[in-house]
Amino acid sequence: MIFKEYIKTSEYDFIRDNPRLGDRIILLGVSGSYGYGTNREGSDVDFRGITLNLPSDLIGFTEFEQFEDRATDTVIYSFNKIINLLISCNPNTIEILGIDENEYVIKTDVGQELLDNKDMFLSKRAAASFGHFADAQLRRLQNAIARDKLPQVEREGHILRSVQNALDDFNRKQSLGGLGKTRVYIDDAVTEGLDKEIFIDGEMKHLPVRVYSEMMNTMNTVIREYDKIGKRNRKKDDDHLNKHAMHLVRLFMMGTDILKSGLIRTRRPDEELRLLRSIREGTFMVDGRLTDDFYKIVSEYEVRYQEAERNSKLPDNPDMERIEKFVESVNKRVVLGEI
Repeated sequence: MIFKEYIKTSEYDFIRDNPRLGDRIILLGVSGSYGYGTNREGSDVDFRGITLNLPSDLIGFTEFEQFEDRATDTVIYSFNKIINLLISCNPNTIEILGIDENEYVIKTDVGQELLDNKDMFLSKRAAASFGHFADAQLRRLQNAIARDKLPQVEREGHILRSVQNALDDFNRKQSLGGLGKTRVYIDDAVTEGLDKEIFIDGEMKHLPVRVYSEMMNTMNTVIREYDKIGKRNRKKDDDHLNKHAMHLVRLFMMGTDILKSGLIRTRRPDEELRLLRSIREGTFMVDGRLTDDFYKIVSEYEVRYQEAERNSKLPDNPDMERIEKFVESVNKRVVLGEI
């Protein structure tokens, strides 16, 4: 499929007609199944991109974060918003920087600058970002399939891993000294109706109350999301479950690449695609349940992911000095009308 011709159709007139898009777009590329290489007959074509902020967004009163066209499943982020998402190594946006060269339908000089400097966003924050997304994806599957049959103790363990990922990421972002140690773990429950539950131990020194409140909100958000996930996926059919299962493994693959090699690779290699497509086609789904073989595969990829995290040579945090200079350079040129 020639994607550059694809966006010339009338369906995509909004790209040319919207004053925030048009020649302000610095990157636009194929995302979703076509970007990953897992597309099949009938797959939708998704585009993700980045557009420059207007000068009035930067020095005036206007605001803009992203444009979304649901009819074509196109999402285009503002430059300033995408930078913040990339700093967190958000899996849904970092993939924009790893699309195959021939699948960018728009790429300006500034877009190339961003691609040339993508390594400045890579850090061990990827471990929490990809780990949390993958863990949530697994919980979606198990909640949708097992629902109330999942033992409470096992469910609590799933929540614990997500809480720990969120807490690790929070601690990296804060980088505050003198906070002591905080540990979350599972023990015999004291709450009525539970066999096991999550506890927290903390030795905190000179911790701002606002930071403490934000930390607790971070953990509470994860727990609330589990409730939403269970309700949201109860009626998913096998096809959707297979798609979730495929993306779970894909997240581990992509996250491992980043942590191990500093490589953002959106389209998966052929040997990985064979497995991903097999999962997508339902090879591991029997009578509405994922097989033990599937969970063995997940465990294998999770072990690789954890090993990559332990041995990662990436810094704890992104190169904020380089990022700030880059953002300042781009936005200065926008304000001066140079781009």
